[in-house]
Amino acid sequence: MAETVTEDERDPTGSASVGRTGRPTVRRDVVSVTVAVVLVAAAAYVPLVHDRSMLGRIFAQAPPLFANWLPHDGPGTIPAIVLAVLAVIAMPAISRRVSFGVLCLVTWGWAMAWTVSLALIDGRERGYTGRLERPDEYLAEVPGVDGIGAMLRGFSDRIIDGQPDSWTTHVSGHPPGALLTFVVLDRLGLDGGGWAGTWCIVIGTSAVAAVLITVRRLGDDGWARRCAPFLALFPGWVWVGVSADGYFMGVAAWGVALLAIAATSRGPATICWAVAAGVLLGFCIFLSYGMVLIGAVAVAVLLATRTARPLPWACVAALGVVAAFWAAGFWWFDGYHLVVDRYYQGIASDRPFSYWGWANIAATLCALGPAAAAGVGRTFRWPPGVMWRSAPTLLVLGGLIAIVAADLSALSKAETERIWLPFSLWVMVSVGLLPRRHQRVWLIAQAGLALAANHLLLTYW
Repeated sequence: MAETVTEDERDPTGSASVGRTGRPTVRRDVVSVTVAVVLVAAAAYVPLVHDRSMLGRIFAQAPPLFANWLPHDGPGTIPAIVLAVLAVIAMPAISRRVSFGVLCLVTWGWAMAWTVSLALIDGRERGYTGRLERPDEYLAEVPGVDGIGAMLRGFSDRIIDGQPDSWTTHVSGHPPGALLTFVVLDRLGLDGGGWAGTWCIVIGTSAVAAVLITVRRLGDDGWARRCAPFLALFPGWVWVGVSADGYFMGVAAWGVALLAIAATSRGPATICWAVAAGVLLGFCIFLSYGMVLIGAVAVAVLLATRTARPLPWACVAALGVVAAFWAAGFWWFDGYHLVVDRYYQGIASDRPFSYWGWANIAATLCALGPAAAAGVGRTFRWPPGVMWRSAPTLLVLGGLIAIVAADLSALSKAETERIWLPFSLWVMVSVGLLPRRHQRVWLIAQAGLALAANHLLLTYW
């Protein structure tokens, strides 16, 4: 007699997610999460117990995260817990019943409110308004920028450390796009850490709408709806509020989303959307050098849609952004080569890759959460043929490829829970493989991880 498989026990490809016994693959999900937990535990155990002398070399007091052990609460504690509980209760039903446009807005709003609450656990000044005003951050350089043109022309000359006018750590470690953004905000009267933090949170959390739109444009409305509750409670919001990497994530996500819209449009609309995508994707590499790796997700979109129609227009637009910065006085490749030298002038030369080469992944898992670990496990359990036919799974693979490439570059040693947010977000798409009837259990685990991290640790971002 053939097995009876309910709709909830099927994965999005239509193949049953049960074994020969008829039981769902919960046991395999547990194995995936256990592997993730063991990796994180090992990344903590090695420097904290096995060899404490490593702490002075890895420059992380709460490995694998860049944080300090400091149990605390704050004005954001109660709102964060309330929003998490309400999301666990309501978001699965909301994601099924409301229109897609409303779902995007609700998910974005919920993510934004929860991110602000998480930031305020550390207090208004320490957790929100003061984060981007520290001496090593972007805002420290804003008052010294007399003119944007002069800043761009002389940007590369100030990257190397040890000079009287060397840029601060974060400005020197990135192309001028981030500093340019905060200078423009300042000139518009939106000065100070409060406005800068709000900018990063609003743009960063808007990435959830971009992801939902991308997945739906690739032909899977149901998968997008299954992802929505998890995007609202993404543990990575701990580091989006407040860091500029949240802003970078938002720009890159919308670039990918516009590319997906272009690839699924016809006629002149394809050109318009492709140009817009190219502008955003071109600009995001001037926010962070590592953002060139978002190209793996962009390629995944083109593979999923089986078209290259937007590619010429997007490339021309992206090259236009590169040309505009070059004409203004900044050549991306000069900056990149100089920032590699600056990188090894600092603590990166002491941080051992033998540890961070794998502990980076553990740190990233802390931003992804157990649900994503289970989702990735389900991704690689599919037969290869099915995997490559699933558009959302290609997005997951694109995000994973970007993470692996960033890790192998050895230019990311520690702090990847923050630095790799633009790639981690696409790995979160894998949660669409989790059955609806298990959603609340996974959501509790996701929210619990974020709340524990922010209450037990004082993160630097």
